Amino acid sequence: MTLLDELSWREALHQTTHPELNQVLEKEPVTLYAGFDPTADSLHVGSMVPMMGLARFQRAGHTPIALVGGGTGLIGDPSGKSAERTLLDRDAVEHNCAGIRRQLERILDFSGTNAARMLNNADWLCELKLLEFLRDIGKYFSVNAMLQKDSVRQRLQDRDHGISYTEFTYSLLQAYDFLHLCREYDCRLQIGGSDQWGNIVAGMDLTRRLLSRETWGATFPLVTKADGSKFGKSEAGNIWLDAKRTSPYRFYQFWINQADADVVRYLKYFTFLSQEEIESLGQQTVAEPHKRAAQTRLAEEVTAMVHGDDALANAKQATQALFGGDLRGLDEATLNEVFLEAPSSEVPGSAVAESQPLLDVLVRAGVFASKGEARRMVKNGGLYLNGLRVEAEDAKLNEAARLTEGMAVVRKGKKNYHLLRFV
Repeated sequence: MTLLDELSWREALHQTTHPELNQVLEKEPVTLYAGFDPTADSLHVGSMVPMMGLARFQRAGHTPIALVGGGTGLIGDPSGKSAERTLLDRDAVEHNCAGIRRQLERILDFSGTNAARMLNNADWLCELKLLEFLRDIGKYFSVNAMLQKDSVRQRLQDRDHGISYTEFTYSLLQAYDFLHLCREYDCRLQIGGSDQWGNIVAGMDLTRRLLSRETWGATFPLVTKADGSKFGKSEAGNIWLDAKRTSPYRFYQFWINQADADVVRYLKYFTFLSQEEIESLGQQTVAEPHKRAAQTRLAEEVTAMVHGDDALANAKQATQALFGGDLRGLDEATLNEVFLEAPSSEVPGSAVAESQPLLDVLVRAGVFASKGEARRMVKNGGLYLNGLRVEAEDAKLNEAARLTEGMAVVRKGKKNYHLLRFV
């Protein structure tokens, strides 16, 4: 398959500006770019679509530019927004750009013959002079045409918010990005989400007028779930690529909990697995849905790519802990994530120092209603402390009972967990 053929098979190609783009990409290496919004110091899983797009082009021999909008980020893209964004200052944007760079380095190769570049459009946009920009660039943009853009028209129809002149000029600045990158880096292709089509075409038109060069555009579909709901969010909010914002365990859980109706499509979007393997996983999903083989593979691939093999191993161990696996080696932050919904009780540190009887402590902590109930659980082999079965009714709560400095995990039966927090 050609690169665009593969993107089409992966359902990751929405539109192209020229039918001959396929032939161009097969004939010669091309420099391309995609933009990333620096409104936070981390990208989220939705940003992985253009990230993976750049990576696929790079693997096919083309040179990717990841353009972080440090300049346009000071204004904000009105596309898909019902109200104007809060404007960021330069220091905040620079901080966010540094965080995004670290995430891009996990997926793009910044070395080699077609090494990726990360650029910040603040380097040129913040140097522009207003009158020169209006005279040299603004004269090529028709206000009539700009008013027809969906992102602008929707905001104009909103009496409560409207659209500011600041946001209205966003498309001029993004078009100037394409012009600058074409002139300075021979960049001739822009890729982005389908909501960026108007901005891409505007940049192509400006580049044609001022440089007399042919450029191209391609867009990806916006990712949704099969039920039409928004992709990339959990009950706690966005699924971020930064481990401090979304832990590797939660990140892994997000992918492993995807619905059967979505998982094959997400394997196509977010992994480099071959067509043969993805189709095989799809067949397993139909034949043996209870095994969740496709979801497991998806979670493993994406977690390793974004967070690394060690974080993946920790996330898998944490997942297995929910089903009676080994809890040792998990840090306290991960344990709190794993047992987020489990009840917990505070236990005085003196109970450990004095090696008090375990069952007495569990009754006082509310794990059992009575000591008789606790004894029956031990006798039936259903009481576990930190994943190990409690064999004796006179077991002590001593230093060995600490899973971490501040925590122990009690399990009754197969899935009833209770946390002991030492204070």
